[in-house]
Amino acid sequence: MKKHLLYRLFTGRRDDLPDAKPEDNTPTFKNFFRIFGRKFWKLISLNLLMLPMVLPILIAAMIYLSAARTAIASTPVLAPVYGASIIDHNPTVSLLLDLFGAPQNVIAYHSVGLYVGIGICALFLLLTFGIMNVGSAYVLRGLVRGDPVFVFSDYFYGIKKNWKQGTLLGALDFIVLLLLTFDIWFFYGQIGSFWNNVLFYAACAIAVLYMLMRFYLYLLQITFKLSIRKILKNALIFTTLGIKRNLMAMLGVGLLIGINALLIFAFSAINVVIPLVLPVLYFLPVTAFITTYAAYPVIDRYMIEPFRTPEEKEEPEGSSESGE
Repeated sequence: MKKHLLYRLFTGRRDDLPDAKPEDNTPTFKNFFRIFGRKFWKLISLNLLMLPMVLPILIAAMIYLSAARTAIASTPVLAPVYGASIIDHNPTVSLLLDLFGAPQNVIAYHSVGLYVGIGICALFLLLTFGIMNVGSAYVLRGLVRGDPVFVFSDYFYGIKKNWKQGTLLGALDFIVLLLLTFDIWFFYGQIGSFWNNVLFYAACAIAVLYMLMRFYLYLLQITFKLSIRKILKNALIFTTLGIKRNLMAMLGVGLLIGINALLIFAFSAINVVIPLVLPVLYFLPVTAFITTYAAYPVIDRYMIEPFRTPEEKEEPEGSSESGE
């Protein structure tokens, strides 16, 4: 009996220990901070597995910024004036060269190597974005439900059980994110006319809606056997049903971004780079935990709880296996 109790103690399952009080995992605002504090170091461990989602983006940005630069004239008059200066560099030509030759723009030289490097990064994300999100969602769901979680083994177990559909869903998710980013960037540069303004704000509204849907996409994928069409449909429905929790999650993520931006702005004046480095250690898993904490109770309420038997309702949260 003592060996059994010691095993339960060190494996984190305290349900059968004498005088063990069941933990309150009710998804309330107050419990969020208690659960978050208790799971913080597991989130830091999960961060190591989530970093490959942003490293290709950083590498692609470095490739672009380190590319060779070339100057282009801001006016077509420069070319003939420059040619005339080579033939006869007289005072008149010098004056024209000073007038039209100074304002220049410097742009990256789009070599084949630049396109290949950025393309490799994009292809890597296209093929792995889904499985990385699936593994992270599996771990985060366990943390929110109060399951005993072993970050690395659970991460790869979630990928193993869901990698086929997860890869397809991730590729679709990645493409939609790229299109929305491009649309917002493009229409922002076209702001001015009425219809361009309408298209810009419409793109922003669709982006916000889709970001809310993303709270549910991978949770639905690892929890139920659904087609991708039904995953998208249910994610849209839950975006409406869980609007209060969704908005609170967005507020929390926005607050975290604001705090980090404020710290970076404040410390950059004294050349301290720590606030710039610290978000790399915690930002991804913390924001993902916030959104999972908001989204999973909505899924549980409408798709799991109504179909539980009385015996299952008496079992600890998360004791049933899913994702099979």
